[in-house]
Amino acid sequence: MRTNRFFTVLVLISMMSCEKNSTSKGISSPDGAIQVNFDLDDQGVPFYMVLKDGSIVIDRSYLGFEFKDVPMLKSGLKILKISTTSIDESWQMPWGEQLEVVNRYNELIIELQEETDLKRQFNIVFRVYDDGLGFRYEFPEQAGWTQAFIVEEQTQFNLTEDYKTFWIPGDWDIYEHLYNTTKLSEIDAISKRDHPNLAQTYIPNNAVNTPVTMVGENGIHLSFHEAALVDYSGMTLGIDGENLSMRSILVGSENQDFKVKRDLPFHTPWRSIQISNDAPGLIESNLIVNLNEPNKIGDVSWFKPMKYTGVWWEMHLNKSSWDYGMELVDGKWTDTGKAHGRHGATTENVKRFIDFSAANNIGGVLVEGWNTGWERWIGFPDREGVFDFITPYPDYDIEEVTRYAKEKGVEIIMHHETSAATETYTKQQDSAYALMQHYGMHAVKSGYVGKILPDGEYHHGQYMVNHYNHAIENAVKYQVAVNAHEPIKDTGLRRTYPNAISREGLRGQEFNAWASDGGNPPEHLPIVAFTRMLSGPIDFTPGIFNIKFDEYKENNQVNTTLAQQLALYVVIYSPVQMAADLVEHYEANPTALQFIKDVGVDWQQSKVLNGEVGDYVTIARQERETANWFLGSITDENPRELSIKLDFLDEGATYKALIYRDGDNAHWNNNPLDLMVEELNVDSNSEISLNLAAGGGCAISFIKE
Repeated sequence: MRTNRFFTVLVLISMMSCEKNSTSKGISSPDGAIQVNFDLDDQGVPFYMVLKDGSIVIDRSYLGFEFKDVPMLKSGLKILKISTTSIDESWQMPWGEQLEVVNRYNELIIELQEETDLKRQFNIVFRVYDDGLGFRYEFPEQAGWTQAFIVEEQTQFNLTEDYKTFWIPGDWDIYEHLYNTTKLSEIDAISKRDHPNLAQTYIPNNAVNTPVTMVGENGIHLSFHEAALVDYSGMTLGIDGENLSMRSILVGSENQDFKVKRDLPFHTPWRSIQISNDAPGLIESNLIVNLNEPNKIGDVSWFKPMKYTGVWWEMHLNKSSWDYGMELVDGKWTDTGKAHGRHGATTENVKRFIDFSAANNIGGVLVEGWNTGWERWIGFPDREGVFDFITPYPDYDIEEVTRYAKEKGVEIIMHHETSAATETYTKQQDSAYALMQHYGMHAVKSGYVGKILPDGEYHHGQYMVNHYNHAIENAVKYQVAVNAHEPIKDTGLRRTYPNAISREGLRGQEFNAWASDGGNPPEHLPIVAFTRMLSGPIDFTPGIFNIKFDEYKENNQVNTTLAQQLALYVVIYSPVQMAADLVEHYEANPTALQFIKDVGVDWQQSKVLNGEVGDYVTIARQERETANWFLGSITDENPRELSIKLDFLDEGATYKALIYRDGDNAHWNNNPLDLMVEELNVDSNSEISLNLAAGGGCAISFIKE
């Protein structure tokens, strides 16, 4: 039975009201394994430490702020009050990796004040969970201080080991870098400034973007990120390799000499540290969503998780184009009779995808390149006013397409490429959302390719954080769910605004089609699962069957086996999962297509069965509507044999297992299409072996009999 409720259930109501004053400056997780200690040094500077099972994980790390035109808020502080609270509750995801989410933590609130003449006050709040912790700064309303201009946040993370670290550079504009694997002390983000495959990139510091994941010699796993990023600047982490230290470096702007402007009272995003004894524990953690506020928008049953096809991959293959061939005449896009005939988003072509989706249990069709403006969408400084999010090209009949899709039981997914011209999108957004509502469209894929306009702003600064979040909030009025590309990082706001369904924010599938460096290597996604995916859903666009696509691009390919492309529907989570390849490639391989037809997209529960960061991962998920289970397992460039216990299956039930595995001669480069399908009868006492080829995978459907 499917549920669309989204509410908080108090499990232990008495614990909700146990806030009390305390003299202790420390607090532990509910299970006692993680401990946070707080204090002031002799100069009145606040610091904290984190211990796991009695061992120091974060050594003495200092906290504070640098403001414009006023002294730093860091030293000369005294503690006014310490209080603690314990919470034990649960809430339900309206869609997601699981239905029930336990939210159990102990909270420590330290109220501080300067002993100087300014007497400024602020609080530091720690929430400690069994799977990690979050802390943030709160600035209450106070006399003589009404507005804060933050130049830099002085938050430290001082580590006790030279961890093996999986990182991308702290780019203020994009997240589309390949991951690097080095010791913490060897991180060199500056060398990644110039990248031939990126439209824009700005890396001013030796810093990393978050989530950044680390593995210790004793097996401890850490991941640093932030949660509930609202009206603030995104945080990168500056690296001091010599001292094994990281510090917050906020994304700035060229248009002012501060990074964040806020009126008091306000609070910062949560600075989060996930802590696990193994790699699977990182994925199973709910720390990031739990640090966000509960649902603010109520019922979202109008959004249905779905698989979708679309007019997209063919443009990356250069089979067709986004633009029609119109010309800008007196400020208006005009069909002057010079159409090149390669336009992809035609009525006829979209109907072909609708027919295919309707026949194969796929609920949506994405249409890119439907609206005027694509002739001048990137590389032009005068992009403002170019895109029109209302007017279709002459060969795209939006009325007929939406009528036909509704008749077939398929939903059209809208596409809004802004070309990073934010003022144009802001002005047209209500009209664009209203058009969607008129045609019964409930999901939009937005894009922000290019250098941000207005000049001087970056994708991850406060200006753009507010722009992205406003688009999500505004979409609620029109019952629109947003899947953002070239987005601000995911920080778990899907709990508060469950119409924030998915986003890109990583080096996606399209790099395989046009990157000059050979595309995404086989290790890419086994790293992504333990880094980027920790922050939230990913619209990675899996399901490429024509791995080599030599008929379109001889020098490019997808660097996985076909079996891994199937496994990604389970491993890489999103409530919207694209069957990204061309219709003809699916029709040519009905055997592999069957898994895409069968696989779920909305989950009752998820279990990470094994994994090592950058090497391999196996995840099993139970579908909400059918209670059937699906499993996905992927590996890097190394072949692997993994033994899997099926004790996650319902006890006493028998299942038909359809196993889509790498063939005996499969290899991501030499023989990627070698796929075998086997059928077994299994139950919760069964154990199976997965033989993954180099760059390979395995996908399994468990259908209850």
